[in-house]
Amino acid sequence: MIKIWGRNTSSNVQKAMWAVGELGLEHTRLDVGGAFGKNKEAPYLAMNPNGLVPTLEEEDGFLLWESNAIVRYLASKHDKSGVIEPKDLTARGRAGQWMDWQLSVVGPAIFHMFWGLVRTPEADRDLAAIKTSQDKTTACMQIMDAQLAKTQYLAGDSFSYGDIPVGIMAYRYMKLAANRPATPHLDRWYGLISTRKPFIDHVGSVPLT
Repeated sequence: MIKIWGRNTSSNVQKAMWAVGELGLEHTRLDVGGAFGKNKEAPYLAMNPNGLVPTLEEEDGFLLWESNAIVRYLASKHDKSGVIEPKDLTARGRAGQWMDWQLSVVGPAIFHMFWGLVRTPEADRDLAAIKTSQDKTTACMQIMDAQLAKTQYLAGDSFSYGDIPVGIMAYRYMKLAANRPATPHLDRWYGLISTRKPFIDHVGSVPLT
């Protein structure tokens, strides 16, 4: 049975858990990081020298860190019917593109909005930084909206692992952004992904903390 090390409130852990849920893999998740600590202690650092979550541990001792790498690895190993990994090479390339875009563009954009509104006491919030972050995140969501005007999902007309990392960011955006502009195609897509059981189990039912 695989182990996923990391607290369930981490967006990066949620990526791995959402993929695990879609693939129907037997697993154990262990709380590490945040209020649980342990991620800077020697046993965990021996598995993941970055001290970050998640870390995948397999029964044979194989270890893998970096959330998107974990998602792609699990799909490559276990997804024989294209549940989350596109069989078409071009669609697979697009799925990987959106996954990496989440890391390089959306994640940094939403950071200050999330941190300011969720993890900072109201009296200490930097409202200017939160506003800038919301504006940057909104621009990202509009890029997604434009793509979703052309395709049902981000990599094409079927759900894929390309929808997972950005889906978690969209969830946070929908929860936190005030006075959002109209994004009808994004809203349609979000309606689809947010009703998937693995999303509900590992993202939608987990409080933002």
